[in-house]
Amino acid sequence: MRVLAVVPARGGSAGVPLKNLALVGGVPLVTRAVRACRRAELIDQVVVSTDHDGIAATAREAGAVVVERPAELSGATASSESALLHALDALGEDPEVVVLVQCTSAFIDPADLSAAVRKVLDGEADSVVSGLPTHEFLWTAGGAGVNHDPAVRPRRQDREPEFRENGAFYVMRTSGLREHGHRFFGAVAVQPVPARHAIEIDDPEDLELVRALAPFVDAPEPIDVDAVITDFDGVHTDDRAYVDSEGREMVLVSRSDGMGVSLLRRSGVKVLVMSTEQNPVVAARARKLGVPVLQGLADKRTVLRDWLTIEGLDPARVAYVGNDVNDLGPMGEVGWPVATPDAHPRVRAAARVVLTRPGGDGAVRELCDRVVAARPEPPATAARTRPRLGPVAIGDVRVGDGEPVYVIGEIGINHNGDVELARRLIDVAAEAGCQAVKFQKRTPAICVPEEQKGQIRQTPWGEMTYLEYKERTEFGREEYAQIAEHCRERGLHWFASPWDVPSVAFLEDMGVLVHKVASASVSDHELLRALAATGKPLILSTGMSTLSEIDAAVEILGTDRLIMMHATSTYPLPPEEANLRTITTLKERYGVPVGYSGHERGLQISLAAVTLGAVCVERHITLDRTMWGSDHAASLEPSGLEHLVRDIRIIEQAMGDGVKRVFPGEQAPKARLRRVTV
Repeated sequence: MRVLAVVPARGGSAGVPLKNLALVGGVPLVTRAVRACRRAELIDQVVVSTDHDGIAATAREAGAVVVERPAELSGATASSESALLHALDALGEDPEVVVLVQCTSAFIDPADLSAAVRKVLDGEADSVVSGLPTHEFLWTAGGAGVNHDPAVRPRRQDREPEFRENGAFYVMRTSGLREHGHRFFGAVAVQPVPARHAIEIDDPEDLELVRALAPFVDAPEPIDVDAVITDFDGVHTDDRAYVDSEGREMVLVSRSDGMGVSLLRRSGVKVLVMSTEQNPVVAARARKLGVPVLQGLADKRTVLRDWLTIEGLDPARVAYVGNDVNDLGPMGEVGWPVATPDAHPRVRAAARVVLTRPGGDGAVRELCDRVVAARPEPPATAARTRPRLGPVAIGDVRVGDGEPVYVIGEIGINHNGDVELARRLIDVAAEAGCQAVKFQKRTPAICVPEEQKGQIRQTPWGEMTYLEYKERTEFGREEYAQIAEHCRERGLHWFASPWDVPSVAFLEDMGVLVHKVASASVSDHELLRALAATGKPLILSTGMSTLSEIDAAVEILGTDRLIMMHATSTYPLPPEEANLRTITTLKERYGVPVGYSGHERGLQISLAAVTLGAVCVERHITLDRTMWGSDHAASLEPSGLEHLVRDIRIIEQAMGDGVKRVFPGEQAPKARLRRVTV
């Protein structure tokens, strides 16, 4: 080891309690000192000498070796030299050069440190002190000139600069320190530092000053996180509201924020808006940005903590940007607390990063750019080299990328317990061109919650309990035998979503080719284990599920014979909740074929899912949407199903192979219209 840096960092401080742990730019002062040393190319090792457990833990986290300083060297009268010598003795070796670095200077340039070390290594000096160049005139209290003759006042440009020692760092030969016992000996040189780096923190006013300067002095660095959560008022807006004559509220936002959020989402970073207020303006802006929003929150911190748990996110890899004191709670939960430049002073003090753009004027975009900068660049050929997912064989049909879309007519419980109605719906699916129909299979005594079993329900068959109603509409072995035979005659696959373990055994006895996991069953691990044990292909619907819940399900089911279905379990589904880009998210995360299970009115969203790569499409079907039953309203009638299948097949042809060529139909127009010049 040739060059050692020692950072003395006592726990006591007269001016600012626990000063060495005070945050500047969201980073403890001791961490800032360690980082500066580690980034200096000529420093080999960094040691923090301290008597405080908290400082020691922070120093180790920053990458320093910690030397425990004894009490007799930790008082207010103990010299910095004593800390240096103790650290050298504790390490048991003497490097050629030792560097004393003070936490009280928040802005130390690693290049300045290396330049000072170079002066000693090259023999230019034995000791180097950091200093601020100055042309100041100094006076004694009695009115006498210290560094000038009051009768002769030369111009600034006619005077050589003097240097004010700023206490940031001292570099010295270790042998000279041991010989003389202090830091100044032999040939002493000064390492100039700029004024913006030369502030020493001795009292609370100094601390506030460097905190205010941090956004302008610190070089913006990429922010490496997996999620960004923002407050709304004062972050997406300038914290003002405009009210028209009808009492409608409007706010000012930055268009650039929208592109920033879009870039975040494309790079795989989760985005969430949180607001204390319940305001339609917030919801409208979130819809425009395409991100979820949580409103009317009395306790943001608790809600954020729960959200992070649900999403399976490491809080240390999450950023939260706020501007007022109600943001202090959630800022304390994440590894990257961020503040706008005009935020409340307490918020700026708690922030790891203070943005330069204010809310409503690009603050969100600035944060997004710094987060995206930390994301790895995707390979230029990623889109061309991505392997096809699947296919998964279901009987004689292959389901996966590059295969025809597998269209499933979801009969579900729309048969209303009538096997003849089920047969008619099978005919509708076959005539429309579907490949399969799907039902639901339950053991009502298991699936119906105890508190609901005795509830009275009005049905087409009269008044009965909810349990009686579910048993009345449930098909048994005889009905499913008829269904299986009719599907065979019409050339369709049939299968079902089992809602309990006995239903899995029932469907296995019926010889189904594939099993479907309903969205409601994603977290029923007992059921998932029973399905995995069948060895059959499995279709996993992902409605009302978080990625962490899906992760757990996939851990049980495996991915060898798995098809996923993106779904949103809202009946009927509004367009703003469709979130179709999740199809891509699921493909990339799990490496399995992904389809779409829709509950919307109309065809547009299902067709869009096909263009985004859905390998299968499932839609509820009915003879008449006005029929009695819970799912009919969100189902397709026969003509709608026929149009859906027709349009899917047209889209499949239109998608092509991505190779640019001149098609036969273009040859005649090309010969007639193309003009070539040189």
